[in-house]
Amino acid sequence: MNPLAYSMFISSLAMGTTITMSSHHWILAWIGLEINTLAIIPIMMKNPHPRSIEAATKYFLTQATASALILFSALMNAWASGEWCITTMSYLPSITLSVAIMMKLGLAPLHFWMPEVLQGISLSTGLILSTWQKIAPMTLLLQLSQHVNIYLMTSFGLLSILIGGWGGVNQTQMRKIMAFSSIGHLGWMILVLKFNPQLTEMSFMLYIIMTAAMFLSLISTNSTKMTDISNAWSKTPTLSLFSMMTLLSLAGLPPLTGFTPKLLIVMELVKQNTITLASVAMLASLLALFFYLRLTYVMIMIISPNTSTSNSLWKLSMKTNTITALTSTIALVILPMTPTMLLMM
Repeated sequence: MNPLAYSMFISSLAMGTTITMSSHHWILAWIGLEINTLAIIPIMMKNPHPRSIEAATKYFLTQATASALILFSALMNAWASGEWCITTMSYLPSITLSVAIMMKLGLAPLHFWMPEVLQGISLSTGLILSTWQKIAPMTLLLQLSQHVNIYLMTSFGLLSILIGGWGGVNQTQMRKIMAFSSIGHLGWMILVLKFNPQLTEMSFMLYIIMTAAMFLSLISTNSTKMTDISNAWSKTPTLSLFSMMTLLSLAGLPPLTGFTPKLLIVMELVKQNTITLASVAMLASLLALFFYLRLTYVMIMIISPNTSTSNSLWKLSMKTNTITALTSTIALVILPMTPTMLLMM
């Protein structure tokens, strides 16, 4: 892709997200979401391949459906309340808006597009789709937190945690595994949205850091399958170690960063006297823990057979950079800063 065109599309992504985050009017927020969607589609198709074109088409159809539902819900709300303000919502429009935004985020049972789209695009575009593209819809959902239906949120949250774990169990493609990981993490955030929006916001920030660290590690080693990560140790042993720890952090094991949101969310659910909900969520997350542990086992404890002696893996050029090192470090050691982050929220 032409560097000038690529920089224009990236600038449009930033502009669309900024417009949505700074808007208080539904039409302006909708325009920001549309700019975001239309800017990432050419980036998805920068490698002219039938699979990437298929992924971009699926993404466009799903996002267009969600955008139409958002606009329809905003019109219904304006008709009922006489205002276009985001924070002024009626009962029925708030439900349809919540469903539309969760479709944009890829939450179950509206998750059907996420694994297929992520599998059809490059790792760098998958990084954008899994992190940056979720900022604008999550911002709108946080602003609607006081108007959403608690039963709808808990149902979507529990289903997303369950499907996020179950769907990733038999996967061998790293991009699909990261897609189901994203669904599971977003389920935890939605679960506590009604009780504590600030906790959802903090969990979302940590999710972006951990997911970015994992994607950057996969980009550095050019790993798209489980067989690729099994011999990554011969390319970069240190990065492989950090990648393994990042996977454990995504799984939510102490004393890593990923333990922070799960601990705080469970504590908040117990505080709200929803112990059964917290128990079911923790049991459902064991499925995700299984495939994270399987990935760490493949990455560290299995040596992939090397049939070629003329092209040693350690001679290949690597793309490890400062951003990869920084995000990987942050994704592992933020747990002691949890009290400070709670005070900042």
